[in-house]
Amino acid sequence: MVQGIPGTGHRWRGMSASLSPTAALLEVRNLIKHFPIRKGVFSRVSGHVHAVDDISFSIAEGETLGLVGESGCGKSTTGKVILRLIEPTSGAVLWRGQRIDRLRGSPMRALRRELQAVFQDPYSSLNPRMRAVDIVAEPIRNFETAGEDELRERVAALLERVGLRRDQMIKYPYEFSGGQRQRLGIARALAPKPRLIVCDEPVSALDVSVQAQVINLLMDLQDELKISYLFVAHDLAVVEHISHRVAVMYLGKIVELTDKRSLFANPQHPYTEALLAAVPVPDPKIQRKRVILSGDVPSPINPPSGCRFHTRCPYVFERCRSEEPQMKQVRSGHWAACHLREAAEQ
Repeated sequence: MVQGIPGTGHRWRGMSASLSPTAALLEVRNLIKHFPIRKGVFSRVSGHVHAVDDISFSIAEGETLGLVGESGCGKSTTGKVILRLIEPTSGAVLWRGQRIDRLRGSPMRALRRELQAVFQDPYSSLNPRMRAVDIVAEPIRNFETAGEDELRERVAALLERVGLRRDQMIKYPYEFSGGQRQRLGIARALAPKPRLIVCDEPVSALDVSVQAQVINLLMDLQDELKISYLFVAHDLAVVEHISHRVAVMYLGKIVELTDKRSLFANPQHPYTEALLAAVPVPDPKIQRKRVILSGDVPSPINPPSGCRFHTRCPYVFERCRSEEPQMKQVRSGHWAACHLREAAEQ
């Protein structure tokens, strides 16, 4: 089991690393989510999908934690468990020091105002039968009592804040472009005045030029409103631009967690090295050594024993096949789960 919450020494965009970190807004402790596999007439459980398997991290006020990894590694499931869209198998999720993974009824409803989401597909996440004004106003109506005139004014202000025009309130989602629909989704997430937004691949469905606009919008909103993000993505260039810290996931496990400068300058896990080696370099004169991983990602139904990455790791040795590595601090604020680092220290 992971001991404690790794990565509590935060490094901020544009700020000195020596500044004291803010108290954690969200803490995830030893979170596990397994999905049962049912077969037969009686739907008996024949196995489990190990989607998220014992992960821990924290997010501070006004911080962005990037969560990266290959498709199917458990990134989106982690975000859904935090939002309580699905229930965890075990572990704890704490909000300002209080457990929320067991909340029900009115206490959970009150908390949902502070936890919002921006989804990957900006079209399917919006109700096609509702106008923009009603889409953005719906969260406000759920949590507040406001007159229609005040409501329309607040919706107009939110649309303008995300780069849309006031007169677009009467339009339906299909009348917006992809980037505009995602801005509408961001306005809806901002409506109840949340403290944390889970951004689940918010720009992967957009054109590259529009991606930059939406990412810069999210950063501006964070600077203005001091909100926090869990930013789920597989594009490392985007993660490097927006994140303060980065957690790397592989097959349900977090294998490395640190601030973005340390991760991109000096990765401590072979899987992180392989991800970074695959990032295109904009200068054609610079040659980057490619790390080609052998084999495919193992099935989360029957994950490998020992280190889950050992079936593809170019540095694998016998201990990796039998003993699961634990998250350990390899340097200040830099955590990794790799036997190779322990062997190098001995």
